[in-house]
Amino acid sequence: MSGNALALWVLGGMLALLALRVPIAIAMLAGGLGGYATLQGWDPLLAHLKSAPFGRFANYDLSVVPLFLLMGNLASRGGLSAALFRAANAFIGHFRGGIAMAAVGACAAFGAICGSSLATAATMGQVALPELRRYRYDPGLAAGTLAAGGTLGILIPPSIVLAIYAILAEQNIAVLFTAAFIPGLLAAAGYLATIAVVVRLKPGSGPAGPRHSGQERLAALGQVWPIAAIFAVMLGGMYLGWFNATEGAAIGTAATLVLAVARGLGLRALADAMLSTAQSTGMIFLILLGADLLNAFLALSQLPANLAAAVQGAGLPPLAVLLAVIAVYVVLGCVMDSLSMILLTIPIFFPMIMGLDLWGLAPTEKAVWFGVLALMVVEIGLITPPVGMNVYIITGIARDIPMATAFRGVAPFLVSDACRVLLLVFFPALSLWLVRLMQ
Repeated sequence: MSGNALALWVLGGMLALLALRVPIAIAMLAGGLGGYATLQGWDPLLAHLKSAPFGRFANYDLSVVPLFLLMGNLASRGGLSAALFRAANAFIGHFRGGIAMAAVGACAAFGAICGSSLATAATMGQVALPELRRYRYDPGLAAGTLAAGGTLGILIPPSIVLAIYAILAEQNIAVLFTAAFIPGLLAAAGYLATIAVVVRLKPGSGPAGPRHSGQERLAALGQVWPIAAIFAVMLGGMYLGWFNATEGAAIGTAATLVLAVARGLGLRALADAMLSTAQSTGMIFLILLGADLLNAFLALSQLPANLAAAVQGAGLPPLAVLLAVIAVYVVLGCVMDSLSMILLTIPIFFPMIMGLDLWGLAPTEKAVWFGVLALMVVEIGLITPPVGMNVYIITGIARDIPMATAFRGVAPFLVSDACRVLLLVFFPALSLWLVRLMQ
């Protein structure tokens, strides 16, 4: 059997394992081990396993993963998420649909200190859902807003998935964070506009909340300015070159710890945050190990290189190839989580995209632009059926909201996502303008 045929069989078997609910890390490990051993034999496989895992986990850049996870856990348990929602609600909650808009704003702000969509959705769901219920928001709009708003955690820098992409594509993490900043703001603005349209088409779905006084707004701002300061120092320092991404993550985590302790974070909550961080880090690193082994097998099979050469030799328009890649991401997003999707597809798609002439972009700019674009498409998978991890999280918190109702509530936000993806496809400057400005 040829290497290409074996690779296709392994990928098909891995997808079958995923359909049987085998964890993605185990499926990748099984496919990588079996494929590598079939091509090279067991002795070369064991020799590879002696050094490859250590080489991966000794990567200094991977330190950002547990640091950003810990920062998000500290922010959640330190009451910072509730403060962000109260501040946003104080300023825009009195508009029609304003409380839902405040939830989106709080999700965007929390994503800036969290980096995880699932954590953002879970945390803000617990904070904002009681207020949405209190003012009798339509259940579909409430669930859809929180599920879609949670996806901002993966896009608003810092982003754990974007950091992983940077490591896989050998790009600068701070540059990718810079590139994602404007698309992240565009995503938040698109969700706000979506809510405004929905509540006007269906007036009873999003009643206005009470108008807050100037004094109440100032008090709410006083609760969140330290969070804004942490975000500004952490990301601003990375953008300006004062420190690298790992150092910035350490500074942000230390500052969040001090702020959380000042707000009453106890030893029990701190221990819970540490344990949750360790569990999530272990899960991510196991997925990384599986992806590395699978990618080593794919490299031996020559499938990615042959696929890239076949695409270049087929004479297809570069834009058609890019749209086909986006379509594959949308389909995979229905059955796979975002991190697993990036780890599985980037070794296959990245060489293909880098071999295309897209808008005359230089290789580095193309890698940065494609990373942000892939992240945006992967983000859509978090709210699309049948998996839609963020939707499952929100309906798990609000058990009286049926899954079908939640997915219907997400539909308008998917329209916003589609428009944003097309904008980034045809206008790469949306992600590259700030990068070029900072150079």
